[in-house]
Amino acid sequence: MEFIGIIPARYASSRFPGKPLAVLGGKPVIQRVYEQVAAILNTVYVATDDERIYNTAIAFGGQAVMTSPDHKSGTDRIAEAVRKINGNYDVVINIQGDEPFIQSSQIETLCECFEDSGTQIATLGKPFTSLEALQNTNSPKIILDNRGYAMYFSRSVIPFIRGAESADWLARYPFFKHIGIYAYRVSVLAEITNLPQSSLELAESLEQLRWLQNGYKIKVGLTDVETIGIDTPADLQRAEDFIKR
Repeated sequence: MEFIGIIPARYASSRFPGKPLAVLGGKPVIQRVYEQVAAILNTVYVATDDERIYNTAIAFGGQAVMTSPDHKSGTDRIAEAVRKINGNYDVVINIQGDEPFIQSSQIETLCECFEDSGTQIATLGKPFTSLEALQNTNSPKIILDNRGYAMYFSRSVIPFIRGAESADWLARYPFFKHIGIYAYRVSVLAEITNLPQSSLELAESLEQLRWLQNGYKIKVGLTDVETIGIDTPADLQRAEDFIKR
């Protein structure tokens, strides 16, 4: 099975414009992401709508492809990139351009999900370890079936544990946090980018609910690794401090 990693990267960002080019430990963030992914996958591309990011990727020896500035999601951007690259790949892995500490084990776990022939889309989940994190609406929760497929994603705490105080919930049920890295069979990626937004997606503001609501199967690989994403300048400083430890 042939895998390709694509890193969608935009310059525009409401909270941190230009973050793919922000310097972290002497290298642009996008280079750090690229190098982490290239350590495990043979083929990696940066997909961007900005020549500055494109030129930076080429300058550090990476591969890059220019895409439309009109895409509404990273999924749409990587779908265009796959069409332009036009290689013979079975699975596309979508790696966020603001995850410079993504681990090889996480990518390996995603790839292993496709050993199950029923897997159309794969993502990652990690056990919650604190009630505060569990109750954070910015940390989506996953409900799994007995075969490891997602039944639902929600910003709310699901399931509700009846007859127990919330402080005891983590001891009563294995709650899983969604880690937002995805992989798709190439044929499925082409299909899901043509789907209209769904009612559940609009309600929760979670793109993956569009796929579930349309009947696509999402396999969830489990990891104990949680990386440091960079959404703001403060996150960049925390990442810089982490590197210096």
